[in-house]
Amino acid sequence: MKTRFILIQTSHAGNVGAAARAMKVMGFDDLVLVAPRWPNVLRREETIQRASGALDVLEKARIVDSLDEALDGMTHLCATAMTPRDFGPPVRAPREHFAELAQSTQEGVAFLFGSERFGMQNDDVYRCHTCLSIPTNPGFGSLNLGSALQVIAYDWRQALGGFTVQSATAPARLADARQIAGMLAHWEQALTGIGFLDPAAPKKLMPRLNQLFNRSALSQEEIHILRGVAKAMLETAGRATP
Repeated sequence: MKTRFILIQTSHAGNVGAAARAMKVMGFDDLVLVAPRWPNVLRREETIQRASGALDVLEKARIVDSLDEALDGMTHLCATAMTPRDFGPPVRAPREHFAELAQSTQEGVAFLFGSERFGMQNDDVYRCHTCLSIPTNPGFGSLNLGSALQVIAYDWRQALGGFTVQSATAPARLADARQIAGMLAHWEQALTGIGFLDPAAPKKLMPRLNQLFNRSALSQEEIHILRGVAKAMLETAGRATP
């Protein structure tokens, strides 16, 4: 399903850059501006600075004179409006609507955002299939354009399947049974050395430690650490022996 973000009569260049950045973060790149205040808004310094690396989205973006041009190829239109209308499309929360929309046979979805100064015109809202309302604090629900677009883009990406969370580190390699058994033998020796374990009456200490470590799903690196602890205990016990 094609996804397009449409900004209508945007008045602040920085918001165009912020919109491009929000889109790229969520993997979208189809941006259309309808009659923005600045004809050269895609090249203005403030726009480029706020895009913060999303220059490819700005380079691909289009400026058109009318909303009709911006909607070419789109089959499902979503208005974004904080002010309720007495008449118009049904108002829904983004996440609720997107769960259904992602399963539909629509060919292209467009998200429309109005001017920062006066929002969306009624006529533009009326032609949409749905009016999205982001659930916010009833006492202070004002979102700037970049923030609103980021919320919509995030919820829509999640509905489409989302992205895998990237880990900063490689997955740890789990210790195998032999490594755990070797570490436990080392600990048994160390615990005996410091007088914590009586080898003549060990009771169930070592089996309980075995169960504890099994539940911990120890990595190979953690085995090395625990063996280091056992080694330090034996060395300390050796120095303390008269």
